[in-house]
Amino acid sequence: MRASNLYAPTLRNTPAEAEIVSHQLMYRAGMIRKVAGGMYTFLPLGWRVIRKMMPILQPGELWQESGRWAAYGAEMMRMKDRHGRDFCLGPTHEEMITDLVRDELHSYKQLPLMLYQIQDKFRDERRPRFGLMRSREFIMKDLYSFDKDPEGMMVSYQKMYDAYSKIYTRMGLEYRPVEADSGAIGGGHSHEFTVLADAGESNIAYCSQCDYAASDEKAELKPEMMPAEDALPLEKVSTPGTNTIESLCDFLKIPAEKTIKAVAYQTDTDELVLVFIRGDHDVNEVKVLNQVEGALELRMADEDVIQAAGGCPGFMGPIGIKKGTHVFVDASVMNVQNGVTGANEKDVHYKNVNPQRDFDKDAIVISDFRMVKEGDPCPHCGAPMKMTRGIEAGQVFALGTKYSAAMGATFLDEQGKEQPLYMGCYGIGVGRTMAAAIEQNNDKDGIVWPRAIAPFEVVVAVVNAKKDDQLAYGESIYKECQEAGIDTLLDDRKERAGVKFKDCDLIGYPLRVTIGPKAVEGDTIEIKVRKTGEVLTCQRGEYLAKVKELLKTL
Repeated sequence: MRASNLYAPTLRNTPAEAEIVSHQLMYRAGMIRKVAGGMYTFLPLGWRVIRKMMPILQPGELWQESGRWAAYGAEMMRMKDRHGRDFCLGPTHEEMITDLVRDELHSYKQLPLMLYQIQDKFRDERRPRFGLMRSREFIMKDLYSFDKDPEGMMVSYQKMYDAYSKIYTRMGLEYRPVEADSGAIGGGHSHEFTVLADAGESNIAYCSQCDYAASDEKAELKPEMMPAEDALPLEKVSTPGTNTIESLCDFLKIPAEKTIKAVAYQTDTDELVLVFIRGDHDVNEVKVLNQVEGALELRMADEDVIQAAGGCPGFMGPIGIKKGTHVFVDASVMNVQNGVTGANEKDVHYKNVNPQRDFDKDAIVISDFRMVKEGDPCPHCGAPMKMTRGIEAGQVFALGTKYSAAMGATFLDEQGKEQPLYMGCYGIGVGRTMAAAIEQNNDKDGIVWPRAIAPFEVVVAVVNAKKDDQLAYGESIYKECQEAGIDTLLDDRKERAGVKFKDCDLIGYPLRVTIGPKAVEGDTIEIKVRKTGEVLTCQRGEYLAKVKELLKTL
């Protein structure tokens, strides 16, 4: 560590509120900063002593300052103190870190700056499940970057992107960095580090030819073209009982791609949102939500709300909807020729719909509102995309000035002009990564840990620890491994050998060194590789070199 890279803002004067020596010196030495009465943030020097950095409890006024107190939604665990002041258990720390630096960073000469922490987080998950995969309390490694301009921010972003790539590679995990939606954190650019696993909750689209990959929430889709046709006159047709795409296609004898279906939502602020998409496509609700400023959630719209806007549930179309309603039309819909959509009358549809001609373009928003599916063309090279599942284990965000502008975190540039800080934030879900590693590395006998994150690299299993000669031999091997810098466990339990071997496989230690009668009588040591099941034997004088050689491959 270089002092030039250490964030330790020292003070010459003692704060008036610091009454005892420890409080005075920790404040002056740049180890702590006050957040609110009885709450402190530990700075890097304090972290090295106390091994914690930031408080879990956060004052609501910081979140109100950033505008996220109401915007974060139901996942935030809120509470009040005895004086009625708002607090929350930190679901994330953007506000806290911005508050920390805004009184300390004053000049471009102090930039760039990166600060990290490892801390508990709390989110009131709607459906906590899958053990550590989705829990209400979890451990996260956070890092925040501060730069003077967008170019510097993206340099910091790339550094962390590269660092995360190295971390997941070193852990021996099969992963993909994928373009992702920024969600409640915000910012305009983000990547998720997704560990590929069938148990994952994330759907990943990736190109079969180039390196493009994105979560299904974020995947870009270009409008699909349709075969050219001569435009026919728009007309209403009676379509009794055809309130689903399937029944409509059967009744009119047309393919689903010739239909335009409607999905109606209400936001948490009760705004009506009508989305029109091709009948063979599905709506991407994240893309829809991102188009409605200030909205946090979507739910299916009530029938009376739809009718008040001029729509008819089951037979809805964009023609005739009252002005002022959010009407979103997927870009592929605009290429439909002589298609079919609802006429906003029960049991009636329009046919020969040509959206470029028939839709009021001033009253609608045309964009990408659909969900990616297997075989869709890559937005970069056009090759077919494939789908897989994964576990979001980490994410990086370019935040821009979202928090610094709202909270007044500024610095003076080279011309002495006040500018907002450009921020990035980066997180690894520690417990979730642990769970993801197990999801990806297991067999019928248990866990198969990658060496880098195994609880121990080697287990020395004594076959019969009740026999003093075997136990003594095992202890000597254990000490030799430790002295060689190998992270080693000695299984000296007085259990049957079968129980020990089963436990070794279940827990998943990369290598098992077995000490039994053969070792005591003939200096023959058995080594089992957990990943492959391979068993090797070697003499006492050779085993340590063999263990080191095998560990390099794991």
